[in-house]
Amino acid sequence: MASLETVLTSRLPEDAASWFRQAVHKVRAKGEATDAFLIMWSGAGRRLGQTRIATPTEEELELPFFPEGFGADELGRLLLLQGALAARLPEAHAALVNELYTTGDLRERQAVLRALPHLPAPERFVSSAVEAVRNPATTIIEAIACENAFPARHFSDEAFNQMVLKCLFCEISLRRVYGLARRVTPELRRMVEAYVNERRAAGRPVPEDTALVLT
Repeated sequence: MASLETVLTSRLPEDAASWFRQAVHKVRAKGEATDAFLIMWSGAGRRLGQTRIATPTEEELELPFFPEGFGADELGRLLLLQGALAARLPEAHAALVNELYTTGDLRERQAVLRALPHLPAPERFVSSAVEAVRNPATTIIEAIACENAFPARHFSDEAFNQMVLKCLFCEISLRRVYGLARRVTPELRRMVEAYVNERRAAGRPVPEDTALVLT
């Protein structure tokens, strides 16, 4: 039967798959001290690689969520984090997620952001997600804004609108913003229209996907 773990391990070399099975088993079975877990979390990048997950099998299409576009390291870190949180008291969850984000390298931060909608009580992590929109790195913006259900489900209108504008300024297609149509408001239309008018006044091209907001 397909699971996110088999989605990952079936696409890995056997040595990497074996390492991951052992690591996630340790985390799920009894939890790991924070230092030991951080070693696993960091090591996932080297052990699993960044090959993108793509083309689900017929069986995998039946999963509630298929991590298309995730890197192998990002999916592995999602599963490790889910296991780590399940082994900890709820009041310890936010501190661990915050530590992983604030101390992680760029790739580790991306993994945290992609994981957010798949964590228990994800609304607890809104402040970290909103802060990520202010990050200058385009890959961080993509991790929170693109193919990610978290902003559409949990951002305030103000935070969601700012994320959409950030996508436009970073030349990220609005077609990749999950749930955009449901979150369009008169204020977002006004903001995007002002952006379009500024581009036209400067003689610059207007992204065609602004029509997703304006029409």
